[in-house]
Amino acid sequence: MKNTIVEDLKRQIDKFKLEIKAEKIGHVIEVFDGIAKLSGLSDIKVSEMVTFASGETGVVLNLEEDSVGVIILGDFSKIHEGDEVKATGKILSVPVSDLQIGRVLNALGSPIDGKGVIKTDKFNPIEKVAPGVITRQSVNQAVQTGIKAIDALIPIGRGQRELIIGDRQTGKTAIAIDTILNQKGQDLICVYVSIGQKDSKLRKLQARLEEGGAMDYTIIVSAGSAESAALSYIAPYTGVSIAEHFMDQGKDVLIIYDDLSKHAVAYREISLLLRRPPGREAFPGDVFYLHSKLLERACRRNKEYGGGSITALPIIETQSGDVSAYISTNVISITDGQIFLETDLFYKGIRPAVNVGLSVSRVGSSAQIRAMKKVAGTLKLDLAQFRELEAFAQFGSDLDEKTKNQLERGKRAVEVLKQAQYSPMAIEDQVVTLYALTRGFMDSVPLNQIKTFEEGLREYAERNAQTFYKEVRETKMWTEKGEAELSKAIGEFRDAFLSKK
Repeated sequence: MKNTIVEDLKRQIDKFKLEIKAEKIGHVIEVFDGIAKLSGLSDIKVSEMVTFASGETGVVLNLEEDSVGVIILGDFSKIHEGDEVKATGKILSVPVSDLQIGRVLNALGSPIDGKGVIKTDKFNPIEKVAPGVITRQSVNQAVQTGIKAIDALIPIGRGQRELIIGDRQTGKTAIAIDTILNQKGQDLICVYVSIGQKDSKLRKLQARLEEGGAMDYTIIVSAGSAESAALSYIAPYTGVSIAEHFMDQGKDVLIIYDDLSKHAVAYREISLLLRRPPGREAFPGDVFYLHSKLLERACRRNKEYGGGSITALPIIETQSGDVSAYISTNVISITDGQIFLETDLFYKGIRPAVNVGLSVSRVGSSAQIRAMKKVAGTLKLDLAQFRELEAFAQFGSDLDEKTKNQLERGKRAVEVLKQAQYSPMAIEDQVVTLYALTRGFMDSVPLNQIKTFEEGLREYAERNAQTFYKEVRETKMWTEKGEAELSKAIGEFRDAFLSKK
């Protein structure tokens, strides 16, 4: 009996292994406004996660000589001075999954739409080095926004970063939403990042996307105005980490940051609370790096590195049209062009209020289909000349015939480029409309009848110029046969339209 007991004890001793679990533990020195200062974590890293005794999570942002500055991701009222803090050794990561499509997520990637938990065991770090030049390829495939003024004059390509900039209430978000609505059937996943927006605005936006069937390919990441500055700071990084999950599968993604002005303000708030030195307009000096490392992650990868792309549309709000402000100039210099929305044009009823002179796409016509390139080639120059002639014509009544014709054509171009919100237009319809404009078919149509003429023309041309439509859809260009058919259809429609007036 004794031998059996001794043998059992020996076996248990042999099996026993002492596991020493080392933990990095610190303590809270002070806590205020979503920020905590910690002591005792001497070898912690920037962006590393920490867990508080209350269960809240924090992210290291400041490394000082005798303390660590942490932003708290949650309710900081539960954290008190002297509380124990543990370092996790992990960089902040967010869950990523194909099941996130169609869902509304918070700044940490968790669902907040009441449709249940998303099960995934894959996480992406929110901080990641942008793809290098060797892994990229040039941008030459279009992202069709469905907005005539943009697709014709300021084309956006897959993998591009195009800034949408303008004053408050000039239609910046409207352009972003129209672009998402127009991606139905375009094989493009959309990620909309809402930073510091009111919940009511977000709900309306979500309802509009659901109504247009766009939530089937869209993910919304939201850090509301009622939430802490820390979550507004993290939200765009969460959005791009989710976008990279799809790009890694060789898919194309469109990401919208609405807006980076509020993101910069949130970062300024955090930095000032952490006692970082303020610079221009009280922003810390690294705010440029903050946005550049975010936007550089948008690119188009070449086939050798899996293909796929992320197209970024950051939004910036200006004050009284001042594009020379600190954050505006920063983001303009990082991006590949900007769509500038002008308040004066908006109040004149020219919507979208795109200032064609100040807007630019550095990718240019390489991101346009050949059919659009052909009809829109001279349109930007014509509009710029029209603006100058319009200003000149105010001072003189004796104008020669050529100048009068140019003014009339310009007025019709402005009218054609007006477009109602939430009504994106198929690229072939845009080509037909601009063909009629640039080839002079609209010159004899009264200015106040242009919109009616355009709507009727699209319906008539689709029925009577089917060869042209088929060619543009399938080959992105037309043949002489297709053009002759379209030209005949437009002429017939114009004659019938004018005879009724």
